[in-house]
Amino acid sequence: MGLFDFLKGPDIDQGVEEFRKTSGAVLLDVRTPQEYREGHIPGSINIPLQSLHTAGQLPAGAPLFVYCHSGARSSQAIRLLAGMGYTNTKNIGGIAAYKGKVER
Repeated sequence: MGLFDFLKGPDIDQGVEEFRKTSGAVLLDVRTPQEYREGHIPGSINIPLQSLHTAGQLPAGAPLFVYCHSGARSSQAIRLLAGMGYTNTKNIGGIAAYKGKVER
C-alpha cells in the first residue's frame, strides 16, 4: 500500500467482477441517457442521478453496484439511495477507468 493510496477511487473493474458474482445484483449507471448511449457496461441499467429519487424500479434489498463517469455522481447516488432506505449499495467508481467491454 502506497502513501497516497487513499486518494484512489474505487476499482470499477473489481466492482463489475463482484457484481457478476453476486446473485440478484443490479448494476446501476447514473449518467445521463446520452452518456449511457455512448457506451455502458453490459448488463447495466440507466437511471440518471437527477431521476434517482423517483426511481421505483429498483428492487428493495437487491445489492446495487453504482457507477458513473468518474465516480463523483455515483458517490452522490449512494448517499441519495441511503436516504431512500437502500442499504446494500456500493460505489464502484467511474467508467472512464473501466478496462472491460462496453456496449453502445
